Amino acid sequence: MPAALPDPQRIMARCDALARCSEQEGALTRIYLSPELKAASALVIEWMREAGMQARIDAVGNVVGRYEGERPGLPCLMLGSHLDTVRDAGKYDGMLGIVTGIDCVHALAAAGRRLSFAIEVVAFGDEEGVRFGSTLIGSRAVAGNLPAAVLDDRDAAGRSLAQALRDAGFDPGQVAAAARRHDELLAYVELHIEQGPVLEAAGLPVGVVSAINGFTRMRVTLGGTAGHAGTVPMGMRRDALAAAAECVLAVERIGGAVAERVATVGRIEAMPGALNVIPGEVRFTVDTRSPSDSSREAAVAEMRQAFESTAARRGLSLQLEVLQQQSATTCAERLQARLERAVAAEGIAIHRLPSGAGHDGMAMSAIADVAMLFVRCKGGISHNPAESITAEDAGVGARVLQRFIEAYQA
Repeated sequence: MPAALPDPQRIMARCDALARCSEQEGALTRIYLSPELKAASALVIEWMREAGMQARIDAVGNVVGRYEGERPGLPCLMLGSHLDTVRDAGKYDGMLGIVTGIDCVHALAAAGRRLSFAIEVVAFGDEEGVRFGSTLIGSRAVAGNLPAAVLDDRDAAGRSLAQALRDAGFDPGQVAAAARRHDELLAYVELHIEQGPVLEAAGLPVGVVSAINGFTRMRVTLGGTAGHAGTVPMGMRRDALAAAAECVLAVERIGGAVAERVATVGRIEAMPGALNVIPGEVRFTVDTRSPSDSSREAAVAEMRQAFESTAARRGLSLQLEVLQQQSATTCAERLQARLERAVAAEGIAIHRLPSGAGHDGMAMSAIADVAMLFVRCKGGISHNPAESITAEDAGVGARVLQRFIEAYQA
């Protein structure tokens, strides 16, 4: 058993405290470089220092706490997650990983323990991408692969990221200073709520993540002919919406044909959108995800073929645009095995599962091996005020992480 243990009640209370740093009263919204993020960052710095860490804010607004090892300057095991939220969010997505990491360090400091490596906890300022539309700004900056063009991205008010950095007291010309070197990190490990129903269905409080799914996001446009809903015979129509319905069902069929692969049509728009007019054009989106890049790419190719076949048979035009694409991130086998030993030491059955959601580990994998530990959430609900975990599960996750840290060998 670890020499000292994290405190699940303190972890839960700190998640509550961070949730109060919100631009909406009674609902949680905290976007990048906002006054609310500044207030949350101040709390995190205070807690890091209470835990015996040195704490600072880096060049892009990430909060970085460091607990030195047996001697100063050793490479670090980095823990972390994100401090920003979606709009009308839950209070554990991102925040749980930050406060749990701090509490694990607090337990080490309380026991007077220093390890053969340093520990750093990072609260990334932007993962969700709500404000500027570019996700993982904080972790991509730390990994040294944030494109300079992102500084020109603009928020809904027309303010560029570069200007927002200046307004918040940062120098956009110094963004590169947030980057860390490969030799400074031993690994990056993130504790996070599952954001899905798998662990709850399995009756397990925690699970070890095998990979973070890659994704392909597309926009599909089908062009037909708008016409009077009462005068054009059924056999003579070029109905774009009827064709889109076939395509949506093809997405469902193809996405579900392989284990751990998913596909979603999340948005659809029919024009001209009148009750008594045959839709002449339909646009819809497709989001395809898998922990296997080859499986995802095969699905996208099969969908494309299905869309082309439907359009040709119905006499429609087809345009398909890839909006975003991201390769899967495989979690390091050595780190998964160490997390599993820590789970087993708690008397809990080992369960591996992929992450369907994106995480900061996707960016951090450029400079370090990554691993993730999921904590069960009620109903699998996330990005929603109903997001919920128990103090008991938070405690299990924290103890597993503490065991992992204390058993880690640099």
